[in-house]
Amino acid sequence: MNYVECVPNYSEGRDLKKVEAILNEIRRYPVDILDVETNPDHNRSVVTIVGEGENVLKAVFASIRKAAELIDLETHVGEHPRFGATDVVPFVPILGTSVEYCIGLARKLGERVGSELKIPVFLYGEAATSEKRKNLPDIRNESFQYEQLKDAIGSDESYIPDYGPREVGRAGATIIGAREFLIAFNVDLKSEDIKAAKEIAKRTREKTGGLKNVRALGFNLAQTKETQVSMNLVNFKETQVPQVFEYVKREAESRGISVSRTELVGMIPIGALEEVYRFYLMNRDFSQDQIIEKKLLDIFLRDGIRNYLEELSSDKPAPGGGSASAMVGAMGAALISMVAGLTIGKKGYEDVSGEMVSLKEKAREAMWELYSQSSRDTEAYNNLSHALSMPKGTPEEKEERTRRIQEMLKEATKVPYETGRMASTMLDYLPYLAEKGNKNAVSDVYCASFFISSAIYGSMQNVKINLDLIKDTEFVAEYRNKMMGLIEMTGQKIDGLNKEMWNKK
Repeated sequence: MNYVECVPNYSEGRDLKKVEAILNEIRRYPVDILDVETNPDHNRSVVTIVGEGENVLKAVFASIRKAAELIDLETHVGEHPRFGATDVVPFVPILGTSVEYCIGLARKLGERVGSELKIPVFLYGEAATSEKRKNLPDIRNESFQYEQLKDAIGSDESYIPDYGPREVGRAGATIIGAREFLIAFNVDLKSEDIKAAKEIAKRTREKTGGLKNVRALGFNLAQTKETQVSMNLVNFKETQVPQVFEYVKREAESRGISVSRTELVGMIPIGALEEVYRFYLMNRDFSQDQIIEKKLLDIFLRDGIRNYLEELSSDKPAPGGGSASAMVGAMGAALISMVAGLTIGKKGYEDVSGEMVSLKEKAREAMWELYSQSSRDTEAYNNLSHALSMPKGTPEEKEERTRRIQEMLKEATKVPYETGRMASTMLDYLPYLAEKGNKNAVSDVYCASFFISSAIYGSMQNVKINLDLIKDTEFVAEYRNKMMGLIEMTGQKIDGLNKEMWNKK
């Protein structure tokens, strides 16, 4: 699996409702949001996402679409330079993924944003199509932002976008690329002297004679009445964090300014912290292998399913049958994707390869949707459990507890029903795969049928047990009808396949 990190920067750091709406688009996909940094002075939010590459791409595309709806660059103001509502989108390889894979993702996303959203896209970093666009500040900087781009994009040949129209709307343009890990590191100064902050930034950044691999700008911090040297460290292995900090600190102190604090925007790799430990504690022999979490991470990466099974087998009530049903359904969808993949391009199957490509993609989408349902089912149960533990000492508390329990019971019914519905979308693919798919993998099709049907029946058991506790008769009648309809349909479709499975020679 190709895991990537993606760190989209959105030009909104003040209206948290808008930020939350953008984040909700990302949450629709099986990816993880590791960090969200909002800065009202910069009027910017930096989000760190990790996951399988194609799923990250889909999540980020949805967020770019939502940001374009909500953020108007015509009225946007902030300290940080910006081109667009979604300003910068870098893909970063992690856990053994190649940078070439990230380049492919960046270009694929750029093409979609340009063609479907009509937003101009500029490629940068390793994905750049020109050496002049390798470095982000050479595209967008303090003196060349959205306002300047509006005029230049239609007339200046150096600002022809890689994708999308040669004009910008209120969503501006988006810069998409691939790069190695970057550390966003800020040093706040106990001074309102913006001239001094800009001078320090100029002396620090590589482009104007400072430290290699460092980009730096000076900003006002209106809320704290201070200034900031805001930096991107583009190669922390060559130029370490403590080296950069001491350099800025020395430059500030030479001007009679002391450091207020430092700030990390987004995430940082263990390797960078290793250098901090070595530098300040003077332990030159220190190694990442001495960090216990690093060792545990290595174990989890090798055997991630073991952790889920440990949780499932424990005496905790969640994850339980609903979660496991979703996971089994994800495995069934994964097998469908596998068989389709084993058919594509194979001799004798040329006439169905096109259909198999589409089927493989649909099965992978269902796989990740069902995988996400596994966590949602556990979350729904935990919310119900929390409601059951609410106080009931007074009539008011009893009434609120009852109301909340009923609300959470409905949610704990909707989630497994949705799991079963998602799994059922795979049923019609099974006979087609058994007939047209690679004959050497037909047993995998039949295994997939067991997993898919088990996911449906198992999740419907969770629906049934919750319906018995819900007092809303209309809700109960609606979901009981849905449940029985799904069970009946599953039986009809699986029975025919089962007969063929055991009778076929």
